[in-house]
Amino acid sequence: MAEAIALGQAARGRTAPNPNVGCIIVRDGQPVGSGATERGGRPHAEAVALAQAGQRARGASLFTTLEPCAHRSHRGPACADLIVEAGVSRVVAALVDPDQRTAGDGLDRLRAAGVEVTAGTGEQGAAESLTGWLTRMRLGRPRITLKLALSIDGKIALPSGESKWITGEDARAHVHLERAHADMILVGRGTFLADQPRLDVRLPGLEEWSPRRALLTRGEPVEGWEILRSPQDVFRLHDVNDLLVEGGSSTATAFLAADLVDRILLYRAPILIGEGKSSVGYLGLDAIADAHGRWEPRDGRSLGIDRLEVYERVRT
Repeated sequence: MAEAIALGQAARGRTAPNPNVGCIIVRDGQPVGSGATERGGRPHAEAVALAQAGQRARGASLFTTLEPCAHRSHRGPACADLIVEAGVSRVVAALVDPDQRTAGDGLDRLRAAGVEVTAGTGEQGAAESLTGWLTRMRLGRPRITLKLALSIDGKIALPSGESKWITGEDARAHVHLERAHADMILVGRGTFLADQPRLDVRLPGLEEWSPRRALLTRGEPVEGWEILRSPQDVFRLHDVNDLLVEGGSSTATAFLAADLVDRILLYRAPILIGEGKSSVGYLGLDAIADAHGRWEPRDGRSLGIDRLEVYERVRT
């Protein structure tokens, strides 16, 4: 299952609107087929792994990070049916599909066909790899990550607006990896006018993973950019699982004030700026006590001379 989770995680950012599922087929202790959901959501991971395994799938065990789908589509057959037809004897699924078109029906169909079924193995790891899609299923919007690059004293730019480069090469490379796993990147109008950002992925071998670009603005549309008039427009993004918000301060403040940020990537450089532009503005808090208990630290590591801190929103 760990291998299936890794396969699914590697596909994050290119499978929307479908989930980034990973699958591996094992026979006599040896892998005979593996795969992840392909770009655009088809074929599904199970179909990819079954095609690779061929006749070796008969009598084998199939490990998948999400329950095989039970609904038929014009884009392809139901994976539960493909598994039965291939003669797989055992299926281990980490998560039950929350999509009402399947929601347990896939596992039930397998059991009815005599396939041994186990659910829940590797559930936590699979949920983390599928968190963008699961967020959209649960909340009706993408999982939203806010990226901030700032100084020790919390500034994102000099008073003049100059901000290139606060962080070093290692931190910037990590940002590009995060971009590769996003379906869409968003900046505000001020950042667009000041920096004319490309928002692409500039890591060798991952250039084609550059996501769609979005602009938060009430102004005129810009060619090549999708427009969001307000943070609430994220509820219209039905084909985006992971949204990365990169700047600037007004945009970060708008998303935080609307309580739409699920994850913060804070890249802190070992520099002091003093007077300058703050990373976030007024969030509507009346007391310090209201700020506690909202964010949970999830990771911290050095990236060259810089420090990455990862925080996740605590939600009930």
